[in-house]
Amino acid sequence: MAAFDYKKEYRAFYLPPRTPQIVIVPPMNFLAVQGEGDPNQEGGAYKAAIGLLYTVAYTIKMSKLGTHQLEGYFDYVVPPLEGLWWQEGTQGIDFAHKERFQWISMIRLPEFVTQEIFQWAVQEASQKKGIDGAKVQFLTYEEGLCVQCMHIGPYDNEPDTIRKMEEFAQEQGYCLDDSGDRRHHEIYLSDVRKCKPERLKTVIRQPLRLMGERTHQ
Repeated sequence: MAAFDYKKEYRAFYLPPRTPQIVIVPPMNFLAVQGEGDPNQEGGAYKAAIGLLYTVAYTIKMSKLGTHQLEGYFDYVVPPLEGLWWQEGTQGIDFAHKERFQWISMIRLPEFVTQEIFQWAVQEASQKKGIDGAKVQFLTYEEGLCVQCMHIGPYDNEPDTIRKMEEFAQEQGYCLDDSGDRRHHEIYLSDVRKCKPERLKTVIRQPLRLMGERTHQ
């Protein structure tokens, strides 16, 4: 039996078209690490966060080979890396000042992963891999109403795609909503170490509200 692949089973959220579309995203659980700073910095907090996430994610996935069998476990493909991005005091995202980024890096968790299983996995990864598991959190995130599309190309070219998404949303009677914990969201479908920049595939998602609707801070 093939491993469950979230990208294939939930194509609407992971494989959208290159033209913007409106979606309603349900609650999902994630492994998450929060930090700040330029994601491109060598030896920086962002790259360290990715290492933590994948270590814990694969501890859960590969538990099937160990003595600690997880209740409800099913074999699955580890979902892609995702990120929530924002900058304090800035409307939207200013890609010219990456050093001001605030971010939460995330990997989606399968539905069988409870708080207890999460805590076991962090402890197991900390003991066996020597990671600082205290930085990894269990995050339930509900995005709700959003505009999204597939961006193909370098990350620095995202502003053009975002502009098209915002124009489409306005035509449909919506505007961006960055109130509360609603954030610019990216899902990384390509391995940046192996893929040419012009071929990178990134799902971009922006939170929306109806025009004239009050925000909730």
